[in-house]
Amino acid sequence: MDCCLFYDVTAHRYIEENCCDLGMKVIRGLSADMEDLLCEQGQKDARNFFDQLMFSCEHGPFVAPPVKAPARQKTTYQPVLPQAAKERSGDVVIVTNCAETDENLANMIADFRAALPCESRVVNLRQFPFDGSCLGCFGCAVTGKCVYKDGFDDFLRNTIQTADAFVYAFTIADHYTQSSFKCFDDRQFCNGHRTVTHGTPIAYLVSGDYRYEPNLRMILEGRAEVGGNYLCGVATDEGDTAREIRQLAENLTFAMDKKLTRPANFYGVGGMKIFRDLIYVMQGLMKADHKFYKQQGIYDFPQKQKKRILQMKLVGALLAVPSIQKQAKGKMTEAIVGPYRKVIEQVQGGNKQ
Repeated sequence: MDCCLFYDVTAHRYIEENCCDLGMKVIRGLSADMEDLLCEQGQKDARNFFDQLMFSCEHGPFVAPPVKAPARQKTTYQPVLPQAAKERSGDVVIVTNCAETDENLANMIADFRAALPCESRVVNLRQFPFDGSCLGCFGCAVTGKCVYKDGFDDFLRNTIQTADAFVYAFTIADHYTQSSFKCFDDRQFCNGHRTVTHGTPIAYLVSGDYRYEPNLRMILEGRAEVGGNYLCGVATDEGDTAREIRQLAENLTFAMDKKLTRPANFYGVGGMKIFRDLIYVMQGLMKADHKFYKQQGIYDFPQKQKKRILQMKLVGALLAVPSIQKQAKGKMTEAIVGPYRKVIEQVQGGNKQ
């Protein structure tokens, strides 16, 4: 969870899900900014939360436990996909925490690599000598260099981020995965809030009951959106695994060839606005982030669309007149759709020629 409440809902749900698994009664947590206790409203909110906590201990309401996956016999997935000719250029890195006993995940990775028409390599996080998780010391905020001496920042930038596509492979455990992946996630703060891999496609290989993990699904989609990465899909071992893996390999290859992008959805737009405002205020400390945001044009405020603002003011003033309001009734939709209709007509006319 970031100091600006970015993505806090996923952290809350992760805690709730694991507490429910332990048979505990859970109430909704307090989502507070780190500076809230320094202001009167924040102190009032904290007091209200405590009062609500004490009330809920006696009366509820409690957070409903997540829907559990039905019991199913665990089957071992065996590699079945033929080795594709490596005729295309490209470097795909598969980042995993696969254990020696994790046969399903290992076989899924093997099949995915076989299906790819380009070279790939595997980076197993269990083999990296992490000195520890992120300390939150902000030592990297100015220099981009981590205070740990285990070489992770160079490893991240020179071994992983140089690839043409990223594939993350893990087995679900306790609503996420083994701790080495969490350490990997946290230590990427050496990049600050900079979307340094923007435009690089990503994909996931997940072993476990992924369809029953809505919070995990939101995390994977949100990360892709905020990072500006084209999410090619998620292949699991819940159904027709070989077909899903083959499709995922095809999707990833197509995304690399076409350099696919898509407009950011709510996660991407909302997340970047949070970071934009944070870095602008903290630019004196987060100098590397501030420099990156200026270079990439992420500071898009205040809005300078003066012509559009004046147009909307004029339309608003006109619609405030009752007689015009009556004339415009039923015509707003056509006014909105009209410009797009012209574009479609132009395209259709070009196709006929």
